[in-house]
Amino acid sequence: MSDTKKNVIKEIISYVLIIGGVLLIKAFVMSPIIVNGDSMNKTLKDNDIMILNKWSYHFDEVERFDIVVVEDEDGYLIKRVIGLPGDIIYYMNNNLYINGKKYNEKYAYGETDYFGEVKLKKDEYFILGDNRENSLDSRKFGPVKRDQILGKTHYVLFPFKRFGEVE
Repeated sequence: MSDTKKNVIKEIISYVLIIGGVLLIKAFVMSPIIVNGDSMNKTLKDNDIMILNKWSYHFDEVERFDIVVVEDEDGYLIKRVIGLPGDIIYYMNNNLYINGKKYNEKYAYGETDYFGEVKLKKDEYFILGDNRENSLDSRKFGPVKRDQILGKTHYVLFPFKRFGEVE
């Protein structure tokens, strides 16, 4: 085999390995995700491009107030985790109560309608959009299961004026 053919084969193999590596990272570690809608305003904006960290929950637990990506029958939702397994959640007078303790929600936007106590089971999480007046979330469809949570996201890539970490 000539040196030219060997070089071409080496180059093709290099590209195949690079493409394969990128596809593996996208499938199992991280991938871009686009915010769809206004349910996370003012924290996130419609069409923000973020990084979905698929790997984080293999080592860490889901934490209260994480911004997560949840799989649903229509695709995915980006919401904030409010309740963890075993919690009792309710709203009264536009205030969040978790296990009887009042929480200050600096990121919540708009009024949150009253809803009665929700007791989360072992594998359930209560998620809400930050824009409480315009969000399809656990108030409508109930708690989500752990296996519906694809990962967490807290870095905006685009637009560049919003580049960086969000709370």
